[in-house]
Amino acid sequence: MGKEIKSTKRLRSTFSVMFYINKTKIKKSGMCQVLGRITIDTGIAQIGTKVEIHPDIWDGKAGRAIGKSKQALVVNRTIDALKVKIDGHYNELVENRGFVTAEMVKNALNGIGHRPETLLKLFEEHNTEFAKRVGVNRVKETLWHYNRSYELLKMFINEKLKAEDVTLRSLTLTFIDTFDLYLRVDRLLAQATIAGHLINLKKIVRRAVSQGTIKRDPFITFNPEQPPKKCRHLKAEEIDRLMKAHIENDRVRHTRDMFIFSTFTGLAHVDLTKLSEKHLIREDDGSLWIRINRSKTGTESNIKLLDIPIRIIEKYRDERKGDRIFNVATIAAMCSHFRKLEKLCDIEHITFHMARHNFGTHITLSEGVPIETVSRMMGHSSISTTQLYAKITDKKLSEDSKRLSGRITGKYAVFEDEKMPVGIRLNDSFRLNDNSVNPNRKRQYNGTRKNKNRK
Repeated sequence: MGKEIKSTKRLRSTFSVMFYINKTKIKKSGMCQVLGRITIDTGIAQIGTKVEIHPDIWDGKAGRAIGKSKQALVVNRTIDALKVKIDGHYNELVENRGFVTAEMVKNALNGIGHRPETLLKLFEEHNTEFAKRVGVNRVKETLWHYNRSYELLKMFINEKLKAEDVTLRSLTLTFIDTFDLYLRVDRLLAQATIAGHLINLKKIVRRAVSQGTIKRDPFITFNPEQPPKKCRHLKAEEIDRLMKAHIENDRVRHTRDMFIFSTFTGLAHVDLTKLSEKHLIREDDGSLWIRINRSKTGTESNIKLLDIPIRIIEKYRDERKGDRIFNVATIAAMCSHFRKLEKLCDIEHITFHMARHNFGTHITLSEGVPIETVSRMMGHSSISTTQLYAKITDKKLSEDSKRLSGRITGKYAVFEDEKMPVGIRLNDSFRLNDNSVNPNRKRQYNGTRKNKNRK
């Protein structure tokens, strides 16, 4: 068939390249295509040379053309050039990745499958591809977070490592621990924010593993520390102050109104932005509903419009551009407006996402709406997600407890032959639950307890 040509560089793999022709597939012109075979360990990849030769001038053992004819010279020069390229790609892959397969060498030879070998370049590639998907199946807010993670990582590498970039092969747990410390101490970020950036970094590293740039995930055992999830919503009195506040600035007032609209509908910022006339449905009973697929999950939200959100829709009807219901400001602009609203309404902190929590807690569950219905309204794929939003307030807990007490009072009988006290013992005293109970029973019980202590 052909002579095996071995590479001059060796690590732990067996690498060879050979050239041959298949005499069973002779073309009508009498020529055969010259083929190549790359073998690394047990892996084999076949390559084409784009040259042909007559079988009579082919030396199968040497893997080369015989003689000095023009045809033979062209074939031999092509083989020699391919050998140099293949050997170069092999050595480069071994140097940069530490491992190599026959298919990887073939891809490199054909100019495909080449991936960035450094962390920041791979991160740039990811963000560029992600940007193309925004508006299709991704949202720009997530892209912003990836870009922010990239910028922080770039600053860390420049400031702490004094480098422009780092190779993916050099990543270790020490790297991610040092990056964590940098975000915590130098950038003074909150734990939840740090966890988000570390998760983004892990995604990039997994991308490097999946595309074969590195063989093993160096962070496979690393799990970013995350604070317990809390239900973030405003207090009922804070919502009331926000709704009643007199606001001079038009843009700040518009942000307040969008926040209140989301509080009464549960719409996220991205869904509020795309809300249009086609999402408003009038039922036979005259009620107005919002039916919209969530941008984040694609699940449908079904929300009945109450009086307040309907009034907000009418308030801004004349300001519409196209079929969109509202001209919604960006999150960045709203954050600036929220800082002013915090001072004006004496509220510690406001984010737009709190409005969605307000809806899950104050507007629905605290008013007795079943959690299954709330889950459908909020467009959650599972009730467990709704439970994170639906923190039961003290008022709701008190009302439900009173309702339970009223339902079971007198429903269950106590065995009369049992000496069961009526009341609750607190700090060695006995408090009666029912003032109508004979006080002598209290004294009789206390006396009995004392006699037992004497024994």
